[in-house]
Parts: sequence; C-alpha cells; structure tokens
Amino acid sequence: MPPSYSQPLPQDPHSYAGTSPARVSHLDLELTVDFATRSLTGRATWRLLADQLATELVLDTRDLSIEQVELFDGGGNSTPAAFSLGPADAVLGQALHVPLAPNTTAVRVSYHTSPTAAALQWLEPAQTAGTESFLFTQSQAILARTWLPCQDSPGIRFTYDATVRVPPHLLALMSAENPQTLDARGEYRFRMAQPIPAYLMALAVGDLRFAPLSGRTGIYAEHATLPTASHEFADLEKMVAAAEELYGPYRWERYDLLVLPPSFPFGGMENPRLTFVTPTILAGDRSLTSLVAHELAHSWSGNLVTNATWDDFWLNEGFTVYFERRIMEHLYGAEYADMLQVLGRAALQETIAEIGVASPDTHLHLALTGRDPDEGLTEIAYEKGCALLLTLESLVGRPRLDAFIKEYFARFSFQAMDTATFLHYLRAELLDQEQGLEARLNLAAWVEGPGLPPNAPPVASRRFEAVDQELGRLAAGEAPASLLPATAGWSSHEWVHFLHGLSDSLPAERVAELDAAFQFTNSGNAEILAAWFPRALRAGYAPADAALENFLRHVGRRKFLVPLYRALLATPDGLARARAVYAQSRPNYHSVATGTLDALLDART
Repeated sequence: MPPSYSQPLPQDPHSYAGTSPARVSHLDLELTVDFATRSLTGRATWRLLADQLATELVLDTRDLSIEQVELFDGGGNSTPAAFSLGPADAVLGQALHVPLAPNTTAVRVSYHTSPTAAALQWLEPAQTAGTESFLFTQSQAILARTWLPCQDSPGIRFTYDATVRVPPHLLALMSAENPQTLDARGEYRFRMAQPIPAYLMALAVGDLRFAPLSGRTGIYAEHATLPTASHEFADLEKMVAAAEELYGPYRWERYDLLVLPPSFPFGGMENPRLTFVTPTILAGDRSLTSLVAHELAHSWSGNLVTNATWDDFWLNEGFTVYFERRIMEHLYGAEYADMLQVLGRAALQETIAEIGVASPDTHLHLALTGRDPDEGLTEIAYEKGCALLLTLESLVGRPRLDAFIKEYFARFSFQAMDTATFLHYLRAELLDQEQGLEARLNLAAWVEGPGLPPNAPPVASRRFEAVDQELGRLAAGEAPASLLPATAGWSSHEWVHFLHGLSDSLPAERVAELDAAFQFTNSGNAEILAAWFPRALRAGYAPADAALENFLRHVGRRKFLVPLYRALLATPDGLARARAVYAQSRPNYHSVATGTLDALLDART
C-alpha cells in the first residue's frame, strides 16, 4: 500500500467558508445576463456533501443582493430559510450564514449582482473588435464571490451544471462543456463534470464564433479576430500532445481558447476547458504563444492539483512556468526555451529588487493573511518557483524529476495541495532517496527564505548572446540601420532583450535613429511596444507619445500598464500626463487593473 500524505489543510484566511460546518459538492446555476442594467440575476442551488452533521452553511459573498434562501430535503421539497450576512470587509466581502435543518441536502440562493461587481467587465461595442456588447469574468483570486455566492476557497472543489440566458444574437461560454454555435433563443446549458474550485468559474458573453483546430482544440473569438487567432494558435494540438507526453493524459476532454477584447487584465486565465487569452499575444509570427503553453500547463499544475490557499500560490505557478518552458522546448528547441528562461530570470531579479531582497514577500510560501491575495501574484511565485525546479533538475536529472512530477499530478489529481504536504511528499518520494540531497538543494532557503538562493542554476541564451553583439556594435557608435541584416528574422523575445539592453541615457536623437531603422513606435507587437515606450519616455522622444497614449487607452493587461504608468510618472510632467491618460482609459480597464493603478496614481498626490 502506498504511503498516505493526507493531512488537514490549513485554514484559508481569504474565505469565510473555511468556518462552515457544511461543504458543497455540486452547483446548479441559473443566470440571466442583462446588459442594460449590467447585472446577473441568478439562482445558485448548492448540493451539500452527504453524511454531514452540519447545522449551518457559510458562503462567501461580496456586493451581492441576496433575495431569498431555500432549503431542500432529499425528496426535493423546499422551505424558506432564515439567513444573515456578516460584517462587510472591503476585500473579503460578507459571510452568508444559512442555518440548516437536519434533513437538508441542498440550499438555493436567489440573488443579483451589482453593476460594479469586481469580477465582471461589461464592455460597450466600441471597446471590442466588433459591434456588440461583451461580458467576461475574472474570478481569480477571490472575485468569484462577486458574481456567485460560493465557498470561494481554492481548497474547496465542486462540479456544476448551469443554464445561462443572454440576448439571442450573442453566444455564452463557461469553464465547462461549451456550445460551438448560436442558440436562437439565447439559452445555453453547461456541464462541468470534473470538480473545480470557485476561482476557475468563468463566463463570457459576446458576438463570438468558433473555429476548430483539431478534434479536441479550437478557438472562440469575435469575427474580426478569429482568422488571425486561428493562424496564431495553429500549433495548439501539438502543445497538448507535448504536454501529455511529458506529464500524463489531459484530463479535461477539450482544450479551447477564447480570445478576449484588449481590456482583459491578464495574459491568460486557465479556466478549465476554455482558457481566456489576451489579444496582445497575436503577434503574427506565433512568437508569443508561450503564454498559451503556460495556461495549458495549468491543466495539470493548478487545475488538476490546486494550491490549498493563496499562501501556497507558488505550487500552481512555479510548476506551471517550468512545465510551460518544457513544452516550448519540446516544440521549438532548447535555444528557444533558453530565451524564455533568461527573460524570466531578469523579471525575477527586477521583482526582488522592487520588493526588497530581504522581504518575506520574496519567500515562496507567503503570508497573506489580512491582505488582498492579489499581492501574492508576483514573479516570485512564477519565476522563483521555476528556479527551484531547475535547481532540483540539476541535482537529480530530468528523468528522475519528470517521473516525480508525473506521479505527483497523478496521485493528487482533483485535490488541493498546501506547502507543508508538498514538502513532506517531496522529501519522502525524492529527497530522502539520496543522502545529503536536501542539504544540497537548500530547500528551506527556497521556501521560507528571501531572495534567490545562491545555488540557483545560471541561465543563458546563445541567441541572446548574438543580440548582445549587436548591442555592442550600437554602443560603439554604429548606426542602427547597419544592424538591419543581423536582426532580420529576430523573434519577439530577441527584440525585447535588445530593447532592455539599451542604455537608459540614450538621447532623443539616438532614439529617433533606432525608431527610423526598426519602426518600434509603429510595431503591432505589444511586447515590443511595452519595452520600447519606457525608453522613448526617458529620452523625451515625443513622436512616440501618441502611440503610447493609444496603447494605454486600448490595452488593459496589467503586466503592461503598471510599468508604463510608472515610466510616465518618472518624466518631468508625468503626473499630469498619467492622470489625464488614466482618466480617459480607466473605463476600459478591469477592476483587477484599476485596483493597482488607483493606488499607484493616488500615491503621487
């Protein structure tokens, strides 16, 4: 008999549901989407785990109007229930307390959302690629409770069925089995048979169409975006096959992508069966599709084995970044993956410098009690977590590490994992098999120590070395146009490395020469633009100003917005300019982005 690693999960400090004597097991959801009032009207019927001697159900809510609560017995009979809402917290919302009768098997909550529900973004036609309104959700980390009364903890999983009613000319999609054509009545039924945590609940409604890529993969997008997206993601089936070859079968049946309007605040969101992605990765040359590999990898690390609390977020993201780069190496070669490792390590070092090398927020295992868990969504979880696995790979070799990871995903499928349990498993199944291995890994320094431990393997890229040679020529005084033959065929990653390697003190005249040679300001590549604009701002290169402001007005991806607003604030008249642009742009941003930017700009008063 294999050893048991089960132990009580830690209390989730970001969910009232952790105090609930009753646990949910399945959701039957009915929703009506009203674009005129920007609200969802819903009935959420929660089936409870059987054999619970529970007298109360506690659900998480935030800014929901609770209209009625009913209790159901095993025969389907319902009775009205008393309920109460706890004190309101700006981050956590309110606990919904529902006393249970002894024979209660399910609880139905009738409710409607607020027009300002933090998870929901309602877009006007002008904010989309088409002529119709659009709605999408972003539930991670703890925003599911703003559109659904639920047990909003990553350690609590449930299956669900849903019926969603929308305007008949629009298509509705969820993180579930999805339609591929319009329903003339505007009524859609969904089923998610695999249990998921609440942060993976997702909904999108818009003028969307579907294009298949293989028997189990495809693309949803607005009409204008669909052809470009279908070309960009042509290798999607190859990615899924590569991931399965590495770490075992894909357990979610289909893997489709939904390309959202530009206001989506993240690069991607790993909603099961339907990854949401930003259109900013539509570069035309498939050079930014590592983001899709990342979201696909979450189908194992995160969706299949999930962090128990947001303090354990690194268990999702560290594994996923490592897995993403293994997929990209499998498809495009080691030299390609090396570029991603170098860019990732640079982002990690920048984050550590920004947070503070001694800060506990640079530990892998975080302490986020009393804070918004979004504060833990930094490069520490992603890149320091990946660096730990690279260190482990260097010590035990890829075959042993791959076998360990594959067995880890298989053994803990559809379960939550906290840091303590993972470390126990890591020691028992890998580290203890070789004397002195844990000491060489210096595990404690990685998980509970600050910064990047000194035994992290160095990362290097031959292709970036070639870029550095061109930077050297430029620094020696050669004209930018003389670099054109050597730079032909560079990927987005090489151009980003080039832009990051430019001197911070370049004068406007030199920046103008670079722009004339390489047309950075007119680039359609969001990664290149995001690396170019700060250099243009530092140099006072005015011809890039209009393009920068246009970018900020239309792109809502937080990864780009925060550094660009900071670069704008660092210029002589930056505060006034930043506030003027932000005033125009803010309606186009999701609350995930405005929460960060409001604080950034208010801090400069």
